[in-house]
Amino acid sequence: MTKPQNPVQMAVIGAAHGIKGELRVKTFTGDPLALADYGPLYARDGRAFQIVDIRPANTVVVVRFKGISDRNAAEALAGTELFVDRSVLPDDGEEDEFYHADLVGLAVRDDTGADIGKVVAVHNFGGGDILDVTLAGRKGVLIPFTQAAVPDVSIKDGFVRIDPTAAGLIDDEDSDAPGRDGFDPKGRPRGPKDAGGNR
Repeated sequence: MTKPQNPVQMAVIGAAHGIKGELRVKTFTGDPLALADYGPLYARDGRAFQIVDIRPANTVVVVRFKGISDRNAAEALAGTELFVDRSVLPDDGEEDEFYHADLVGLAVRDDTGADIGKVVAVHNFGGGDILDVTLAGRKGVLIPFTQAAVPDVSIKDGFVRIDPTAAGLIDDEDSDAPGRDGFDPKGRPRGPKDAGGNR
């Protein structure tokens, strides 16, 4: 196989590990060790990487690639993103599981069904997936990818439907939370005086 036509990022190479060419690799697979199950991995420039050995190590895996046998060769690969073609990935996931690559580019519809934007990226900063969308020319609007905020996803029809209130795009009029106008800084609970911080 040559360079993927429809690439899906599977991992990124980190620092060298030891002196025999091993590398620390951050995977984006459900099971980090499954990275070896997808066959050759490809860099953006088309270079192929074959996994010879893989083992877990804290939050990453330690990988030995075919042809990389010393620390200098390993260090030269730091930061290399690794991809496979979308066609090698299985489509037998749960009903509410999606590949990030399949979500990017989908139209964003509101609760009336009107197209209001487009998904431009999917992020995960540790607290769950977040859709990065453009809405009416506003760039970088972040919407939590939860059942409440994004109740409908149709990859086949090319759209996601959002609930503007649950997505945080409009205020919930029924909310009991105090608004900005009702904010009283003196009424905030504070920690002990010796806890530090601004007072």
